[in-house]
Amino acid sequence: MSAEQDRPPHDVVVVGAGIGGLAAAEALHRSGVDVLVLEARPRTGGRLLGTAEGLDLGATWCWDGEPRVLGLVDRLGLATYAQHLAGDTVVEDQRGVQRYPGNLMDVASHRYVGGAGALTDALAATLPAQRLLLDHPVHSVARGAGGVLEVASRGRTWHARHVVLAVPPAVAADTVRLPADLPDDLVRVAAETPVWMGQVAKVVAVYDEPFWRHDGLAGAAASRVGPLQEIHDMSGPEGRPAALFGFAPSALMGPDADRQVRAQLARLFGARAADPRRVTIQDWSRERWTSPTTAAAGAPDHSLFGHPVFQEPTLEGRLHWASTETSPAFAGHVEGALVAAERTVDRILAAAS
Repeated sequence: MSAEQDRPPHDVVVVGAGIGGLAAAEALHRSGVDVLVLEARPRTGGRLLGTAEGLDLGATWCWDGEPRVLGLVDRLGLATYAQHLAGDTVVEDQRGVQRYPGNLMDVASHRYVGGAGALTDALAATLPAQRLLLDHPVHSVARGAGGVLEVASRGRTWHARHVVLAVPPAVAADTVRLPADLPDDLVRVAAETPVWMGQVAKVVAVYDEPFWRHDGLAGAAASRVGPLQEIHDMSGPEGRPAALFGFAPSALMGPDADRQVRAQLARLFGARAADPRRVTIQDWSRERWTSPTTAAAGAPDHSLFGHPVFQEPTLEGRLHWASTETSPAFAGHVEGALVAAERTVDRILAAAS
């Protein structure tokens, strides 16, 4: 028997070191709970990921009316700045490119100084190093003796009184062998719940200056031609670093994507847009720990977000769900992940009281 198998069970094992998992782990650790986080990737953050300049390749914004994330920013000593709004919008269709007065794409919102990954970096830093293990994909969660759960990863097994699945439900259903006695409806809904951004590519083009602003443009665009379907100004505070970013369906990100993106940006914003310092394409559908191999084709059924089956723990109150997709409010946002984490922490602390 290994030393790990011989030790008393952890109070909680959290699967996934994205924003939901780390927020839950930090709150539990702060409450004196013995918590261990296992993360499949060699990094924390999940879909909170940035370029070397701190420009977001995943989660980007938060908004007034999202008290948890704004409160977390304050508590962690981080900062936000306003999304750039001033200027006109360009729209592209089969007839060409038209310019419309005002910003028709963006609303008042906040961006994270240093990128959204600053949130998960700060949360991870609150945990003892031995309580956060990277490169540890969880292969199975099983019932063990005495009512505890067994969590297996990299040839080791951890025992826990509670397990928190802080990964998209469909990823858990695809990559983790779950207990056979889970309710059939839960397993089905988990497998069918779409992954937010799971079939989306995010493209960031970095420039020496935000030249489109000098031309009276907001950096906001919509296109029916593509490959990018919507585009926004992603420049940092005071316009530095200067950047545009756009979303595209992953299916449109072929081997010629870089050239197509540069050509489209030139059509929308002029010749200078064709020559960015760098183009970064983050295709989330190619991320094993974001997009399940079983991802369904066609339009995702977002009505499954926040489904009732995720709201209460199963296995006698020991198995919990804490990704943004499981939240009945703000699903897909960082705020939604924090709602799910808060619900999970409340259930675990209540069970211990």
